[in-house]
Amino acid sequence: MQATEAAFYDGLTAGRHPVRLRLSEDRQALEISGDTLPGVLRWQLMDLRAPRDHADRDRLTLMRHEPGDDEVQRHEARLVIDDPALIAWLHRTRPNLFRHDLAQGTWRKVGYYAGGALAATALLLFVIIPALAGTLARIIPVEREIAFGKTVLAQMEYMLGGAGIGSLTCSNPDGVKALQTMANRLTEGQPMHYSLDIRVFDHPTLNAFAAPGGQIVILRGLLDAASHPDQVAGVLAHEIGHVEHRDVTRNALRTAGSAGLLSMLLGDVSGGALIALVGDHVMNASYTRDAEAEADGYGLAMLDAAQVDAGGLASFFDIVTERAHGLEVPELFASHPATPGRADRARALAERQAGTTPVLTSAEWDALKRICDKAADPAGEDI
Repeated sequence: MQATEAAFYDGLTAGRHPVRLRLSEDRQALEISGDTLPGVLRWQLMDLRAPRDHADRDRLTLMRHEPGDDEVQRHEARLVIDDPALIAWLHRTRPNLFRHDLAQGTWRKVGYYAGGALAATALLLFVIIPALAGTLARIIPVEREIAFGKTVLAQMEYMLGGAGIGSLTCSNPDGVKALQTMANRLTEGQPMHYSLDIRVFDHPTLNAFAAPGGQIVILRGLLDAASHPDQVAGVLAHEIGHVEHRDVTRNALRTAGSAGLLSMLLGDVSGGALIALVGDHVMNASYTRDAEAEADGYGLAMLDAAQVDAGGLASFFDIVTERAHGLEVPELFASHPATPGRADRARALAERQAGTTPVLTSAEWDALKRICDKAADPAGEDI
């Protein structure tokens, strides 16, 4: 190997030392000399190491393996070589050039710290964030909750294929009026914490869900599957129960916290991705068994107070059960299992009720079923 020029950095200062390299007479080391060095340095060939992630293919940075307390086992000094022939020779003759030298016990430390990190993450995901979400759900101002809910709702509309905000909202005036009549009948005389915003999205999926801030969405597919307005009223009363107990806000905050934590861990901290995760979770909400039981109880009590036949909700559970047997599980109950016990509780209440009347008239029910139809102007053209 012919003597060649290189650059040496001692690792203690930022200075660059022009040096000359040559192979030692015993061919076991590189000898490094320069006018600014205190003497000739001898780097054993067997100790030469090069970083794997070096971006410049026309230049090779060498370091020297040195056992010590440092996990990477490298001396801080660096040698930068530009000579193509020397670089090629080193690649050809030094099989350990890109070897990782780890101190003894490094993997044990990695395992220890990784286990601690996983335990801390699990604690945050399953204990701290849920507890914090519950606290925030109780103290967050309603106006902020409503603003958050509108953002989530817009994301859900986009996920369902909407072209923009409001593009899926069904607005046939007679249908909107019938839906408001149903909501008024259910909430009359009830101490409501929210001014409910209930709407229908023009989508064929059998589903209904609530967003934070008292916003409830019924998908057209649920109206298509229902044979009586009391069935829709039962589902709506159940969703109102989730809203009033702030289950929706609590779950959304928990999902946002979990998604934010995981995004930081995985390197994606974009707000759009976080809201998308929250929207997907709200649209397919999965509440705790206690929360489901409370929402069922609230909904049945609301139906009873409004003198709406709870048998409608029971019969709707029956529809869901029949579809489940045919492996066509509605989205609404993909995470809200339509167990026979829930239908039995609704049916038991219906047997005790007296003096109930349909929540809507036949004309109002027909209008609600057609809420997604386009209204016609006086000239007979669709609006």
